[in-house]
Amino acid sequence: MHEEVFPQLVETYYASLYRFALSLTRSSADASDLTQQTFFIWATKGESLREIAKAKSWLFTTLYREFLRGRRRDSRITAIEDLAPSEQDPPDVEPDALNKMDAQLVMEALQEVEPVFREPLSLFYLQDLSYIEIAEVLSVPIGTVMSRLSRGKAHLRARLAEKARGGKIIEFPQTGVRS
Repeated sequence: MHEEVFPQLVETYYASLYRFALSLTRSSADASDLTQQTFFIWATKGESLREIAKAKSWLFTTLYREFLRGRRRDSRITAIEDLAPSEQDPPDVEPDALNKMDAQLVMEALQEVEPVFREPLSLFYLQDLSYIEIAEVLSVPIGTVMSRLSRGKAHLRARLAEKARGGKIIEFPQTGVRS
């Protein structure tokens, strides 16, 4: 049964899995490898999934776990607690400036967001996964997903504001936080 749906799964999810992998790895070659590895794992272990309706979540979870496995070999994972206070809660920025930006600029800014925040942002906005699905993919509680999305949006807004200012660093006098 799973062999019959494999081509359909590749056709349906390859592009979105690749985009998620690209947001994680920041390298098209690594994203391709990670996406192909995910489908290879499906080909060898996909029969363990009893409900084919959960294939999307299974594929994204598998891709993310493979990314983490490879990343653990290379370096340790950044935790929220490891970030400097200014990186944990960046200041809000002017929404009008953000509305004028193009998609390429937004994607560049997204790549500059710490991975701990970029991952749920990518899954939510680029892959249209629900909070519950993101929690499953990242193996974290739903509250953590909500917190990371909130902080991730703040980080993304700060990066976008910086790009709108042409990369200039501006001091925020009320907080002393730099953006």
